[in-house]
Amino acid sequence: MPRPMGAVAKPKNLAKSMKRFLQTLRPWMVGVIISCILAVGATVCSIFGPKILGRMTDTAVENFQGAVIENGGQVPNGEALAAAIDWGKLGSLALLLIGLYVASAILNYIQGVILSRVSAKYAKKMRAEILDKITRLPIAYFDKHQIGDTLSRMSNDVTMVANTLSSVLTQIITSLTTLIGILIMMMSISVTLSLIALVAVPLSLVFVGLIAKKAQVFFRTQQTTLGALNSIIEEDYSGQSIIKANSYEQTAIDKFEKTNQRLYDTSWKAQFYSSLAFPITNVFTNLNYVLICVVGGQMAIDGKLLIGSVQAFIQYVSQFNRPITEVSQITSNIQQTLAAAERIFDFLDEAEESPDMDPALKVDKIKGAVEFNHVDFAYDESKPIIRDFSVKIKPGMQVAIVGPTGAGKTTIINLLMRFYDPVNGYITIDGKPTKEMKRADVRKMFGMVLQDTWLFSGTIEENLRYGNPKATHEDVVAAAEASSVHHFIESLPRGYKTEITEDSDNISAGEKQLLTIVRAMVADPPMMILDEATSNVDTRTEQLIQDAFVKLTHGRTSFVIAHRLSTIRNSDLILVMKGGEIVEHGTHDELLAMNGFYAELYNSQFVED
Repeated sequence: MPRPMGAVAKPKNLAKSMKRFLQTLRPWMVGVIISCILAVGATVCSIFGPKILGRMTDTAVENFQGAVIENGGQVPNGEALAAAIDWGKLGSLALLLIGLYVASAILNYIQGVILSRVSAKYAKKMRAEILDKITRLPIAYFDKHQIGDTLSRMSNDVTMVANTLSSVLTQIITSLTTLIGILIMMMSISVTLSLIALVAVPLSLVFVGLIAKKAQVFFRTQQTTLGALNSIIEEDYSGQSIIKANSYEQTAIDKFEKTNQRLYDTSWKAQFYSSLAFPITNVFTNLNYVLICVVGGQMAIDGKLLIGSVQAFIQYVSQFNRPITEVSQITSNIQQTLAAAERIFDFLDEAEESPDMDPALKVDKIKGAVEFNHVDFAYDESKPIIRDFSVKIKPGMQVAIVGPTGAGKTTIINLLMRFYDPVNGYITIDGKPTKEMKRADVRKMFGMVLQDTWLFSGTIEENLRYGNPKATHEDVVAAAEASSVHHFIESLPRGYKTEITEDSDNISAGEKQLLTIVRAMVADPPMMILDEATSNVDTRTEQLIQDAFVKLTHGRTSFVIAHRLSTIRNSDLILVMKGGEIVEHGTHDELLAMNGFYAELYNSQFVED
C-alpha cells in the first residue's frame, strides 16, 4: 500500500541499490567505461592548462629580467623588450595549450554522445521491465496499490535514474579525476601549499556527509508522496463527472491540497538540506583560498617559488575547490536518484503470480463442464468470503449468480478466471483442475463482458478484434450484424474506421456495452462471463443487449452476474449467494416456489419497478 501521508520514509540499503543499479547497467557497461575513460582523458588535458600558463609567465619574466640585466639594470624600451622575449617558445606553449583545450572539448563531446545513447537505452529497458513486471503481477497487487504510484515509478523515477547516467555520472568522474590530477600537479609545485589546500577537504566531506544522510530521508518521502499525488490527479481527472454530480469539488480540492502540501513540505526540506552543502563547503574553500594566496605570495617574495608557479598553484586551488563544490551541488541529484532507484527495484521485487505447473494440463476440445468442489476463499485470511462452495455445471448451461453486494458473486468469477486460486478445494473444467493448467489457457476459455466497459484509443474495428487479432473484416461485420450493432457502426462518420477517443466519450454507455459484446463474439470463446452488463443502460438498450446475449451465449456455458433479476428468468440454473455461501439454487420458477431468499430479492425489485 502507498505510504501514509503522515509518515516519513526511511532510507533503505543504499549500497544494495547502487549494486543493483550497476547490475542493470551491465549490457552497456562497455559504453559506460569508454565514456568514463574519455571523460578522464578530457579532464587530464584541461588539468595541464594552468601549468603551461605558469611556464609562459615564467618565460616572460625570465626574458624581462634578462633584458633588464643587459640594459645595465634599467628597464629597456618597448622595441628592445619585445626583441628580448622568446616569442617562439611562447608561441609553442600557446599552441600546446590550445591543442589540449580542443582535445578536451572533443573528448567531452564524444563521451557525452555515448552516455546519452546509454541513458536512452537504459530508460527504454527499465520501462519495458516495469511493463513486463506488471503482466506478471497477481491481481491482488492492483487491488492494493494505486495506479498513479506505479506510473510514477515508470515515468518520473526511471527518467531521474536515466538522467543521472547522462549528467551526474560524468560530473562525478570528472570531479574525481580533477581532484586527483590537480592534487598531483599541486604537490609537484609545493608540498607546503598543497597541505594547506587539503585542510578544507576533510572538513567539507564531514559536513556534506551529515547533510546528505539527513536529505536522503526527505528525498525518498518526496518520491513516495509524488506517486500518491499522481494517483489523486488521475482519479480526479477521470472521475470529473462523478465529482461534479455529487458536488464533491471542494472535498477533492482539499484532498489534493493536503497531499500537495505534504509534497511541498518534503520537497523544500530535501532541497534545503541538500543545498546547505554548497555554502558550508564554500566557506571552508574560500578561507583556505585566502590563506594560500598569503603564504604563496610570501614564498614568491622569499624566492622559494617562481611567480608563474604561484600563479599556476592559485589557479589549481581554484580548480581544486570547484570539483568539491560540484560534488556538494550534485548531492541532491544523487539522493533523488538513489531514492528513485530504490522505488524501481522495490517494484521489480514485488511477489509475482506463482508459476504454472510444468508440464501443465491441456484441454484440447472444450465442452464447458465446470465444477466447484468444496471451494474456500478469502482475500484476507481473517475475513473468509467463500465457504465450502460446491456446484456442478453441465456444458451449454446458462448459470446466473445473484445475491446482495458482498455476497461473493464477483469472487466466483475471479476464481473461474484464475485471477485468484482457492484456499481450499478446487475448480475443474471438463474434469481437469484449473490449478494444474496454465493461467493463460484458462483465461482463453472465457470471453468477458463486464459492467465497466473498457475500450482503448483506436478504431472501432481494432477494438472489436482485440480478443482475436486474426479475425477478418468479414468476421467482425458478421459478429456486429448478429449483435444488431452493424447499423449503429455504419451510421458513424467513418464506420468501422471511426476513432474512439481515450475516454470513449464519443459514444454512449449502451453503445460501449454493445461493442464489448461484439468483441466477445469476434473472440469466439467456448465459455462466457457476463458481469452485470446491463446495469447502466436504458430499457431499450437493455433489450438490445439481452438479444445480443442470447446469440452470444447460445451453445456456450455461460455465467451471468445480474443485479436485475428480471434479466435472468430463463437461466438454466440460478445460484443464490448470501455471505459467501449458496443458500438456494434452481430455476427461476423453482426458486419463487420456495418463497425463500431469492423470492424476497425478486419481489423487492418487482415492488421497486
